[in-house]
Amino acid sequence: MNEPLAERLRPLKLDDYLSQTHLVGENGVLTQQLQQGVIASMIFWGPPGTGKTTLANIVANESKRPFYTLSAINSGVKDIREVIDKAKQSGGLFTTKNPILFIDEIHRFSKSQQDSLLQAVEKGWVTLIGATTENPSFEVIPALLSRCQVYILNSFSKGDLENLLKRALKEDRVLKDRDIILKETEALIKLSGGDARKLLNIFELLVTSFDSKETIKITNDMVSQRVQNNIIRYDKTGEQHYDIVSAFIKSIRGSDPNAAVYYLARMIEGGEDVKFIARRLLILASEDIGNANPTALVIANNAFQAVSVIGYPESRIILSQCTTYLATSPKSNAAYEAIGKAQQLVKDTGNLSIPLSIRNAPTKLMKELGYGDNYKYAHNFENNFAAHEFLPEEIKGTKLYNPGNNSREQAQREFLKNRWKEKYGY
Repeated sequence: MNEPLAERLRPLKLDDYLSQTHLVGENGVLTQQLQQGVIASMIFWGPPGTGKTTLANIVANESKRPFYTLSAINSGVKDIREVIDKAKQSGGLFTTKNPILFIDEIHRFSKSQQDSLLQAVEKGWVTLIGATTENPSFEVIPALLSRCQVYILNSFSKGDLENLLKRALKEDRVLKDRDIILKETEALIKLSGGDARKLLNIFELLVTSFDSKETIKITNDMVSQRVQNNIIRYDKTGEQHYDIVSAFIKSIRGSDPNAAVYYLARMIEGGEDVKFIARRLLILASEDIGNANPTALVIANNAFQAVSVIGYPESRIILSQCTTYLATSPKSNAAYEAIGKAQQLVKDTGNLSIPLSIRNAPTKLMKELGYGDNYKYAHNFENNFAAHEFLPEEIKGTKLYNPGNNSREQAQREFLKNRWKEKYGY
């Protein structure tokens, strides 16, 4: 009776699975594999609560294969080998019915642990299904990644989450006997952050806060009053992961080292992967600081390299140094804004013709066609600069990079103004 609502509602068949229609819809790639009876090794990549574990179980059930599971948090190479040996005995070599080995949080496996899977996957002793919240391009070794299809699972849509709540009221053996009126759902859905498991945990927490005989009317105000104060109760297992990361990044962006190091401590105490934290710092150094302090990217990169070879507890010091440095650095998102504008411009204008003067001319024909004609080699001119048109004719004079309001980028602005005069409006 202590089984959580999310577990009680876990679907066992593909028809009962909500969301991820690109994978399990009528023409979904997994639907087709199950119909054909040939299941490839795969990795499910997506945020928490998007149904990765559930989908792995369904694939095993629908394909009628033996199912073995490991958690990367508490499994070593010995555990992997033992499971593979069992799988080899229960399955068969090179058959379409080889067992499925599901590994949760596969990004937490070390290189040696991932290496120990290679032969089993390559020989067909098991079909591997891995689940990860991290980009597998960074966290899964290339040899293993090349043997797996990567499928992205998206956060549940508002409609998916509303359907999940309705299903809970209609089908759950505990809730269907309660007098529950679902009047408003916005607050519940907002608190869930697109995480189906989190939504059900909040909903169950809310319902159990009432007497079993009471009529429960779910409204946004009531959810805010009753759940907000008890948020830690359903989040203690780490489902607040993305909220804490968001708070961490926004605190650094907002130049508050005190809040930033507090959220860093929250992640460290929660057992967060040091490389995950360091990678976020590396992105922030470019996105939120950029040319206001180019050294920030160097510091963040060095921190990432350092924590990659130094584990807890010492890596916490490196992360703290990098966090406080970035938080107290001048900020600019000019580089981030520039590439965003440039990408949008490319989407809007398509493949514009590159000016002939700056085209490469490696062949005689290209030279005869005018490639490279009238190109001004900057180093042949005073101050290593010559006014030249580098953008396509249709968008010439377009300013994409706008230096930020800080001393370093103001110097860049003056440099550009001196060189280009009024052309780009610096």
